[in-house]
Amino acid sequence: MLLDRLFRPRAALTAGRTLYTLAVDQARTPSLYADLGAPDTAEGRFEIYSLHVVLLLDRLRGEGEAATDVSQVLFDAYVKDLDTALREMGVGDLSVGKKMRKLGEAFYGRGKSYDAAFAALPDTGPLEALLIRTVYAGAAAPGVRALAAYVVAQRAALASQPIARLLAGEAEWSAV
Repeated sequence: MLLDRLFRPRAALTAGRTLYTLAVDQARTPSLYADLGAPDTAEGRFEIYSLHVVLLLDRLRGEGEAATDVSQVLFDAYVKDLDTALREMGVGDLSVGKKMRKLGEAFYGRGKSYDAAFAALPDTGPLEALLIRTVYAGAAAPGVRALAAYVVAQRAALASQPIARLLAGEAEWSAV
């Protein structure tokens, strides 16, 4: 594991970290919160932030060894940033491990749920139900259809981009 990180190709490190930064920047788009009604809370931001990472991982899946390396760097950057955020929020060192394990389990659960919802497309019902349960924390969500349409559009936009661009750390998101 450590040797994998030490000997991972430099291009994968750069691309994965850059894709992570692009996902964070897109997740911070104000209209996701103002227009689509995603809750502007720590939990809501975590869900939107995780969603964008999932979308990139979904696009990279099955695209070969280089894409696997980039995906791992992207995921590692995501985890490292979560750890840093918890520490900045004042979570004590002894609690960070427990909280990171819970967040990791949540992320893997979300990933599997998004995979199932994507498999059901073009039926957006499962995706809308997932977004209500996660992003909107089970509350009434008048913006859920718009957010589901946004997710489908982002997935299509990423799918239309050549894999070579993503492996170079380039990704374009559709407008919100």
